[in-house]
Amino acid sequence: MTKKPESQFLGPEQRRTAWERFGKDHFDVVVIGGGVVGAGIALDAATRGLKVALVEARDLASGTSSRSSKMFHGGLRYLEQLEFGLVREALKERELAMSALAPHLVKPLRFLYPLTHRAWERPYVAAGLMLYDTMGGAKSVPGQRHLSRMGALRLAPGLKRSALIGGISYYDTVVDDARHTMTVARTAAHYGAVIRTSTQVVGFLREADRVVGVQVRDSEDGRTADIRAHVVINSTGVWTDEVQALAHQRGRFHVRASKGVHIVVPRDRIVSDAAIILRTPTSVLFVIPWGTHWIIGTTDTDWNLDLAHPAATKADIDYLLDRVNDVLVTPLTHDDIDGVYAGLRPLLAGESDETSKLSREHAVARVAPGLVSIAGGKYTTYRVMAYDAVDEAAQDIPARVSPSITEKVPLLGADGYFALVNQTVQLAEEYGVHPYRIKHLLDRYGALIDEVMAMADGKPELLQPITAAPSYLQVEAVYAAAAEGALHLDDILARRMRISIEFPDRGADCAEEVAKLVAPILGWDDAEIEREVTTYRARVEAEIRSQTQPDDDSADALRIAAPEPRPEILEPVPADGVPNKEVRQANR
Repeated sequence: MTKKPESQFLGPEQRRTAWERFGKDHFDVVVIGGGVVGAGIALDAATRGLKVALVEARDLASGTSSRSSKMFHGGLRYLEQLEFGLVREALKERELAMSALAPHLVKPLRFLYPLTHRAWERPYVAAGLMLYDTMGGAKSVPGQRHLSRMGALRLAPGLKRSALIGGISYYDTVVDDARHTMTVARTAAHYGAVIRTSTQVVGFLREADRVVGVQVRDSEDGRTADIRAHVVINSTGVWTDEVQALAHQRGRFHVRASKGVHIVVPRDRIVSDAAIILRTPTSVLFVIPWGTHWIIGTTDTDWNLDLAHPAATKADIDYLLDRVNDVLVTPLTHDDIDGVYAGLRPLLAGESDETSKLSREHAVARVAPGLVSIAGGKYTTYRVMAYDAVDEAAQDIPARVSPSITEKVPLLGADGYFALVNQTVQLAEEYGVHPYRIKHLLDRYGALIDEVMAMADGKPELLQPITAAPSYLQVEAVYAAAAEGALHLDDILARRMRISIEFPDRGADCAEEVAKLVAPILGWDDAEIEREVTTYRARVEAEIRSQTQPDDDSADALRIAAPEPRPEILEPVPADGVPNKEVRQANR
């Protein structure tokens, strides 16, 4: 069956149609959670021929899946922990993504590993990198290369001479995590999945001891509906325990939230032709090129406060600056920072030592008839997690369930990408923009570039840059609202585009311009435009203020004072069973 291009759109019309289907269709699978694992489950199930619905309380990738270290990697440091299976699995997924599934989104990236100890360190690291280069069948990136001190400093002149005695270069990858997650979700929609954001699960439907669906609430207007299904899959990451509590089920595992903070600084502040990986007393630090910036992270601390909006503190930022300044010729200061973001890792935390050891591995459990939960894992292994979850759910689906085929299903924009890269100059002439713009667009949309540029037909002004965020074209904001499921300024400026971390004003200066661009598509009048702009700027102010606080409690108090863009969002049921209460109305 040939799909129309609109079948992969997640625009206002598809949103209305989805709500209508919720009330009358019976689904094989309902997926809770629009992070990369939930989107991956929807894609896996849909391509097996199942009837699938996915609901997300906020936005696609609004939690952990937009706040990672931006790497689609094997996890080099897990080799030291002897987690060979996890690394092999992740490296296989990395190769699949680069070569076939998402080459427009997952890019090779050269790293420098500075050596600081003589005699033992070079052979030790080389042995680990030899495994890393071969375990996952890597064919898309070169192997390790050994460097003298001078060779390493030629690659990364911004490092102090005293900070290393030599180096080893190797390859990993970089990815725009939020765009990748959104593309997985859109690919699922292309194959028939019903995807709806701003749709929060507030209850479970039951028949005797079996879960037979969910009750959902529209986070925009408060309407409720029931969605009936053979099986529900809870893929809510750090909210796993809260959703299990909502179902009145005691889970087979629990999830601990670990906060990871990153800072973003301009590219000219660190002189290097490669990403850098640095050992710290407790873990590793990544310095990763990100367009015209570097991303530096991360931290690893327990977080027991607001799960939706983890806050970075001054102490977090100082830690990152101190660690990276140990090796830089020109130290970074707070004034160099253009962006800061904090995310939460969903780590498995069992009630015994055995389950605690699962760490970054994932776990799947059928916690009740008709209800499956999945948690843990790494961003890179989302596809493996997805097919494990659907395999577990299959026992609750009366029809025969076909095997997973997602390793053969390229994401939207992948087919034809390499040929289009070779046509960059011709495409630039066709659309009347500079070739570097075409490269930027191809690395964000791949072969969907024609679909994006079609939004500017008869409106050539949309091919102009956004005034206060000139890295992006106006048409990209329009496309985000029309096709990519963005409903609020925050969705566009923080996730469809990464303006909120790439500019010192965090997107506040372009908020009004972008709001006016998308208003006709999203049906905003002047009052709604003003509310969106005010809400977004309040979020930016709250985040900046929270990042001056000394501890998590004070930072969290400032961050959660900002209004929610989704006016009808409910606070999740805490794991202790205290009932829901409505919180943080956007007009408060």
